[in-house]
Amino acid sequence: MAVKYGADAIGFIFHKESPRYVPPDQAASIMQKLPQHISKIGVFVHSTRREIETILRSSSLSAIQLHGDQHPEDCTGYDIAVIKAFRVGEEFDIAQLGLYEVQAILLDTLRKGKAGGTGETFDWNVAVQAKRYGKLLLSGGLNVKNIEDAIRFVRPYGVDVSSGVEKSPGKKDHQKLKEFIVKAKTTTTYESDQDI
Repeated sequence: MAVKYGADAIGFIFHKESPRYVPPDQAASIMQKLPQHISKIGVFVHSTRREIETILRSSSLSAIQLHGDQHPEDCTGYDIAVIKAFRVGEEFDIAQLGLYEVQAILLDTLRKGKAGGTGETFDWNVAVQAKRYGKLLLSGGLNVKNIEDAIRFVRPYGVDVSSGVEKSPGKKDHQKLKEFIVKAKTTTTYESDQDI
């Protein structure tokens, strides 16, 4: 449905504790059915390089999105694009973004005990400042009600949504998904249209 409504990328959650987890073999099967132009993003939380590379060998991922305590050197040496995710809270140190040589950074909301998918926003002023460190993907609490404001305020490279278009954790609401994608695609103040 996301492809039908015009999404540019589909995320595959490889974090077993997430209600959105998809087994690698099932993810690989889905990827084979997706059009070539759709970016296939593997989302990893505290995964080892070995775990990531095992999934890379059995799938057609376009990029990996790393959530967790990875050091800058942990984000290099892959044959595909790397997106490093950071969770923004009151004590967030924006300068750390400059230490990472990745194709894009993703900012999400910090909530203790959750790796993402909190449905909560953070201070978008931080996201505006973060753009000086590279291509910015905005996440964290985005939904059909705030996506246009978020894009106009932050002017990100792209946006990332999950819980904001769900009926319940892990179950997408097709109407919300359609409305979100339409609004995201028609709010034309993104930084760039280049691929990651």
